[in-house]
Amino acid sequence: MKEPQMIRVRKHDLHDLIQKKLEAAGLSEEHADGVADSLAFADARGIHSHGAVRVDYYAERIAKGGTTIEPNFRFNKTGPSSGVFEADNGVGHVAARKAMDEAIGLAQETGVGIVGVHEMGHSGALAYFVKQAADKDMVAISVCQSDPMVVPFGGAEPYFGTNPIAFAAPRMDGEPVIFDMATTVQAWGKILDARSKGADIPPTWAVDANGEPTTDPHQVNALLPVAGPKGYGLMMMVDILSGILLGLPFGKRVSSMYTDLTKGRNLGQLHIVINPAFFTSLKEFKQNIAQMVDELHATKAAPGFSQVLYPGELAEIVETDYADAGIPIVKDVYDYLISDTVHYDQYDHAGLFAEQD
Repeated sequence: MKEPQMIRVRKHDLHDLIQKKLEAAGLSEEHADGVADSLAFADARGIHSHGAVRVDYYAERIAKGGTTIEPNFRFNKTGPSSGVFEADNGVGHVAARKAMDEAIGLAQETGVGIVGVHEMGHSGALAYFVKQAADKDMVAISVCQSDPMVVPFGGAEPYFGTNPIAFAAPRMDGEPVIFDMATTVQAWGKILDARSKGADIPPTWAVDANGEPTTDPHQVNALLPVAGPKGYGLMMMVDILSGILLGLPFGKRVSSMYTDLTKGRNLGQLHIVINPAFFTSLKEFKQNIAQMVDELHATKAAPGFSQVLYPGELAEIVETDYADAGIPIVKDVYDYLISDTVHYDQYDHAGLFAEQD
């Protein structure tokens, strides 16, 4: 299959292109900047499934009224260490960042901060938010629900979403350790990325309408949970913590990302922030994280591997490489970003998935 043409773009230039496109769709400068920062962060770390490839979708939802342009953000503190951030279906990237600020503040005061984000839009890569906490010397876990596109273990039709989990911890003399994963073998964004590149996918990622494994990203009807029943259990846990716990729709009731772009998503997310200084010496904690990384690096590598990396380290390596060479963006995506077109109106028919309700 022919490889797509790629364009190399500097991170700050990519940020500016995304911001301008989202402002053209109707977002305020502040919120467009917030979304652009998150998407450029993802592309800069090689998480292209949550980067510029999403802009057309966000722009169309904004233009069609499915995103609240001037949301009434408010934080309701529910206890010494807890609260709910009302997102009013504003852009999820901005709402989640503001909610994480609240969780960090609670953890600085009480040792732990747990904040739910209520009725938000899609928020992109969770790594962005847990890094926000790790940069403040906090440990963070973030989980969020997504629309049903995953067959439960033993099932033949979708029920849960990809329901990602992210973790971050600060370390001494180095970037935070950041781990971000979908509870599926791959995130749906990876399917979009494969479509944009005209590439096949491994047969272990997804199934077609008959429940059979497929290598064609255009034939994907549902994704598969990572590690079978284990991933299935994790995605159920995430849906409970970010959906049921916040009084939001869950499972197959979670709104579709692509079917009706005129309505808000009403999604949920949960940030859990822990202040290490309330449990041990912060300096010792960060030194031990650094020691753990050093010991993993020193572990004998298996055949075919040059070195053992810590979970999430590949994204850090990619970020360093892209800082020198530029971020590779599919030319079609780049051409859209530099065009006068706000969106391609590609999501307003049946959607990429049929209704699962």
